[in-house]
Amino acid sequence: MPGRGLVLDPFPGSGSHGSDERPVRRGRIVDPESCGRLLGRIADAALGPDRSDSVIVLSHPVLAGAEHRTAARALLAGLGTSRVLVLSSARAAAAYVGPRTPGPLLVVDMGAELTEVTLLVNGLVADARQAESGLDDLDRLDPAQLPAVLVRTVLDMITSMWRHDRHGAVRGALRKGPVLAGGGALRADVTDRIARCLGTRVRLADDPSTTVVRGAGQILSSVLRHPTVSPEQFGRPR
Repeated sequence: MPGRGLVLDPFPGSGSHGSDERPVRRGRIVDPESCGRLLGRIADAALGPDRSDSVIVLSHPVLAGAEHRTAARALLAGLGTSRVLVLSSARAAAAYVGPRTPGPLLVVDMGAELTEVTLLVNGLVADARQAESGLDDLDRLDPAQLPAVLVRTVLDMITSMWRHDRHGAVRGALRKGPVLAGGGALRADVTDRIARCLGTRVRLADDPSTTVVRGAGQILSSVLRHPTVSPEQFGRPR
C-alpha cells in the first residue's frame, strides 16, 4: 500500500485447514472459501471497514485461464472496493524491474509452484510458457542438482519461444537482458548460470521474491495519482 508498504495476513494459518491454509495452488484458486477469508483478513488490516474508495491490483500467472481470473475477480468484488485492476504477474514484474526503453522484454518468474517465461512486446504479452513445477518441487532433489534442473526448465521454455518467434522479438529481448523474478532468482548459482548459458546480463530487483507484488504496488500508485487512466496503459516496461 502507498505509504505502508507490504501488508500481510495478520492471522496466518487461521483458516479451516489450520496452519497449512493454502487456498491457491499452482497459481489457481482451489479453495475459494478459504481464499475469501484470507483476503478479508488482509483487507481488514490494510483498508479497514470502509473500502468504498479503495483500489486493488490483482496479479495472476500469465497463463491463468479465464475461469481462474473470473473466480479471483469475484472474490475481490466481495471485499467492497470500488475498482479492481487485473494484470499478469509478468507485466507487474516488468513495471518494477524492466528497462525504460520500449520493445521486447523477457520475464522469467521462478516461483514456489510455477516457473514461467513471458515475452512482452511494448508491455503486452506476445508469448508465454509455463511449467507446473517450482522450488517446492525441486527441494526434493539433491541440492547440488537444483540449479541445473531449474535452469534447464527455463532454457527449454526460452528455446521453444525462440523457435516460434518469426519477428526476432526473443533475440531482441535477450540482447536487452531478461528480468528474473521469484524465489529462484535469489540463488546466485541459478542466475549466474542463466546469464552464462544465454550469453547476456540479467536484471534483478533488490528482492526478487517480491518483484511482482512491488510492481503491482507501483502500478497501484500510478493509478491513484492518475485515476482516469486506463489500466491497459500500465504494466509496460518502464
